[in-house]
Amino acid sequence: MQATLSTIGSNFFAALIFALLGVALFVVAFAIFDKMTPGSLWKELLEDQNVAIGNLMAGVAIALAIIIAAAIH
Repeated sequence: MQATLSTIGSNFFAALIFALLGVALFVVAFAIFDKMTPGSLWKELLEDQNVAIGNLMAGVAIALAIIIAAAIH
């Protein structure tokens, strides 16, 4: 019973560390993508409500998440 709790605890902390690492990598990669594009993506998205930019950012977010998940796995 003690070994099972120890295994669950270590697996939980490993999952937490990998989740935090994945989120940090995602934020950094998304910031780099934002800097590489001309203009301000956030201004286009929030002030001008450009739906095409929203779709682009959603696609980039999904692609980055898939790449980071595969790299961490």
